[in-house]
This record gives sequence, C-alpha cells and structure tokens, in this order.
Amino acid sequence: MTSTAPETQRGQDAGDALGEQPTSWQRRLRRFGHVPRPETPLRDRLDPPYTRPGRQVWSVLAIPPHVAERLVRWSGWGGPLLVTLVAGLLRFWKLDRPHAVIFDETYYAKDAWALVNQGYEGSWPKDVDKLILKDPSSVPIPTDPGYVVHPPVGKWIIGFGEQLFGFTPFGWRFMVAVLGTVSVLLLCRIGRRLFRSTFLGCLAGLLLAVDGLHFVMSRTALLDLIVMFFVLAAFGCLVVDRDRARRRLADALPVDAEGVLRPDARIAETLRLGWRPWRLAAGVMLGLAFATKWNGLYVLAAFGLMTVLWDVGARRTAGAVKPYMAVLRRDLVPAFVSTVPVAIVTYVVSWTGWIVTDKGYYRNWAATEGKNSSWNWLPDWLRSLWHYENQVYDFHVGLTSGHTYESNPWSWLVLGRPVSYFYEEEAGCKESTTGKCASEVLAIGTPLLWWLACFALAYVVWRWLFRRDWRAGAIACGVAAGWVPWFFYQERTIFLFYAVVFVPFLCLAVTMLLGAIVGPAAGQGARAELGLTSGDPTGERRRTLGAIAAGVLVLLIVWNFIYFWPLYTGTSIPEDLWRDRMWLDTWV
Repeated sequence: MTSTAPETQRGQDAGDALGEQPTSWQRRLRRFGHVPRPETPLRDRLDPPYTRPGRQVWSVLAIPPHVAERLVRWSGWGGPLLVTLVAGLLRFWKLDRPHAVIFDETYYAKDAWALVNQGYEGSWPKDVDKLILKDPSSVPIPTDPGYVVHPPVGKWIIGFGEQLFGFTPFGWRFMVAVLGTVSVLLLCRIGRRLFRSTFLGCLAGLLLAVDGLHFVMSRTALLDLIVMFFVLAAFGCLVVDRDRARRRLADALPVDAEGVLRPDARIAETLRLGWRPWRLAAGVMLGLAFATKWNGLYVLAAFGLMTVLWDVGARRTAGAVKPYMAVLRRDLVPAFVSTVPVAIVTYVVSWTGWIVTDKGYYRNWAATEGKNSSWNWLPDWLRSLWHYENQVYDFHVGLTSGHTYESNPWSWLVLGRPVSYFYEEEAGCKESTTGKCASEVLAIGTPLLWWLACFALAYVVWRWLFRRDWRAGAIACGVAAGWVPWFFYQERTIFLFYAVVFVPFLCLAVTMLLGAIVGPAAGQGARAELGLTSGDPTGERRRTLGAIAAGVLVLLIVWNFIYFWPLYTGTSIPEDLWRDRMWLDTWV
C-alpha cells in the first residue's frame, strides 16, 4: 500500500543533502525533528508519476525482476478487472430473486417496457404486477399515455435489458446490474489515476463492491444507480482531461541547461490547451445523468466549477502570474461549451421517443391548451416539453406526503433510516425461537464502511483546506454535489437510497484515509533518491503498524458486508438472526 499524499519522507539529513540552507529558527526546530519539506520537481507537480511497488515486495514473494516488471505493467488493468469480476459475480448471483416487483420497480420496470416498445410511457392499470410476474406475455401494453415525473434515459436503459431477457425480474434488473458492476471498474481506474497507485485504486473499487447500498441498488430496477454511473463516468472523464491538460502544459514549458523544467509566465498564461475530447465526453455523461433524474443537474454545476478551478491550478503551477485571468481568456468559454450546452442537447435528445411518437403525455399541449401562447414561434414539441417539465417540477417540489421510510439527509451518513424494498415472513420456521423466518431486501450501506466514511470525510475536508490537496477537494466536491442539494428540500419526501449517487466518493475518501494510516512508502521522495531510507527502523515500524491497522479495517468492512448479506439479497433467515442485524431501532 502507498501513501495518498505526494509528500516525501523527511529526515534530518534531507534538507542539507538537497542543498538547502536552514535558517536559525529551522536549526533550532531540528532538535524536535523538524525538516524543511523538499521541493517537488515542477514536472512531477504537473504530471505526477505512478507509484511502483518496492523491490522488497517481489523479493519476499521470490518473483524474478523480469516477471515482476511484467506484473506491474499488467496490474493497471489486471487488478481492476479482477475486482470487477468479484463485484459482478456478487451482483448477478440469483439476480431474479426475489421473484417480485419490489419497491419502485412497479413504476420503472413497466414504464421501461412501454417505452422500448412504443416510444412513450403508458398508463398501466392497478394491480397488474401479479399478472406480469405470472405471465408477462398476457399483459398488453397500454396505449393511453402515462404521467411520469422522471426523464427517459434510465428507463431506456432498463428497457434494453427487458428486450434482451424479457419482461421479468431478471430482465428489468439486468442492465442496472451491468452498470453497477462496470462502475466498480470505473472507480478502480479513477482511484488509480487519482492516487497514482494501482493498489489504492483497486482498494477503492473493492470498497464499492462490498458496499451494501450500492450492491442492493445494483440489483434493483431503480434510477438512482444509473445516475450514479453517469456521474462517476463524468468525474473520470474530467480527471483524465485534467491529466492531459497538465501534461500539455508541462511539455510546452522550457527546460534549462541541466534538463530541469522551469515555469514560464508567458506560456502558462497564453498557451491554448486545444481540443479536449474528454471534457466533451464528460458533458455527454452529465447530460445523461440529469436525463435520468434531475438531481444530475446539480452535479453538472459542481463539476463545471471544479474543472475550471483545476485549470486555474494548472496555469498557476506552470508559472502564471494571473491564473484566473488566463483561464477567463483561454479556458472558460471552451469549458462551458464542452459541458453545459452539450449536456442540454443530450437531455433534449433523450426525449426523442416522446417527440416523434406524438402520443406521450402533454405531447400535444402546445396545439390545444397552449395554442394562444406568446411563444408560438417555437416548435410545438418544444413548448409542450417545456410545459411538461414545469408540471413535473411543481410535482417534485410539492411532494410532501409522508412515507414510512422517508429520511432527512442529515441522517444519511450514519444510516439513520434505511428503506425496506421487500419483506416477507415465513411461518413454521424450526430454526427460530419465534417460529418465523424473515426475508428482506434492505437498502442500507455497509455500516462499518459508512461510519468510517464520516471520519474519512472530516480528514478529506481537512486535507483540502489545510494542505490544498486537489484530490481531497475533488472527492469533497463529488460528495457535496450528490448530497448537499437535498438539504434545500428537507420538507420533501426523500429517501436514503438517493445517497447512492455519492457512494463512490465515500469509498475514495475512505481509501485516502487508509492510505494516510499506512503512510508513505519506503523509498519515496527525496530521502529515497539520496539513499537515506535504508536503516530507518522507525519509519518501517510505523508503516508496518499502519498497514496492519488499515488491513484490519478493510477486513472488518468485508466481514460486515458478509454479515448483512441476507438483508441485501432477500435470503430467508430465522427471525432471531434478522433481529440481531437490526443494530438501530430505526432500521426496523
């Protein structure tokens, strides 16, 4: 395991060996172990190298150097794919169980089936779920338009699985499980790029693979997991774009006679960073996110600001005297065009089925009730869509009816009130003292992971504010974009499972904390380059203890996921064991 920070190891000899001349107060502080922080080379600040495992690892495993080199080269994809394989096996195991329409699947599974067959959602009769489960072929698709309150992309995706495997629980859950599995691969690769460590990237993916809320949502035909996938994909695109832009800046800067990269104010402030396809891809992903549910719109705003601030940091590092003015002149307009208009166009295109079929709800509003509008110069379909969106917005902000499983966003991180998607009792259970067995699908995160994430978020915020660590700021931005907007609608009926959108960023925060617990790798930084890390038993002892502590925490999280497995999968267990897993009264 490697440190999540780019800081180098420090020692009493490092400052002098690097040619620094300590001041008198620094010499006095050295009595207490203070050493000036060695300066990181400019190229490494713009384009940090990836961490490589130390030679001791391979020698302990008796792996020859040429084989070790090949393993390191393959691990960038091999490790994430292995973690993804485990996540996929977990998510697809008995995906059709429970054989029921659970929670809001009653809306999205049926709307998706109508959408992929006729281009718009229908008005389904009540109590049709049992007929669908018994014989879906006997249930006709209603031609009367249905009033739906979410955009169509998520339902198109669910419907694609139904087209492949039929109008069955497996069919309507299939594509959500695919996206849940692929999101683990995305997080592994994003974490690897973020921390410059394959191990930490895989650790972040593993944590996501064993998070209970992500697991349950990956096995349920709801929209929130789909929003999470597109948000995470957009974040990954922006991280890649950041790396490429900074590498382009580094390549354009001058090199002195000694081969050292030097900052240059003129280049840093005037260089055009050119075509940035990854930022454009992020715009498409963010458009798909809020074309699934509207909360993706807040993520678009937060990520748009974040990527502009990344450009400011890059130009400042490269030597810009006025980085904000440079970004305003060179980067702001391209950044806006690559994200906001692209996302809006993506959103409108997602309504193509509703537009071309001419039969969806409110589709002909402009030609009937709205025919006297002052906006008649606009196409009828656009005015009808705008009216529909206004009606949907009024519905969402006015949704204040109580629900058994509603929860305030303040309680989400501590898992105050999870949502029960499915519950069934079985009488005559001999293993239980009550004579009953219980089957439940409970949408709840892995408790130990989420409770550790509370401390990890505090560490991330501290690191962002006091260490100016851009990675901590990016993680905090991801959490805030998915969580903070719900505080503006606390009177609305909202649920814990909405938090799945920022679960990957919680896993990144925990990974960052675990990396800090382990500490920097031996041989990292200036002391290693000077040969000063050998014979440092204190550093090795601290790292060993940190690795043990971090390893124990990860094992506890995995155990916690296994312990709650019956509640994630609807497995029938004695009621006594079910009650043992109700750690808080609010979970019942």
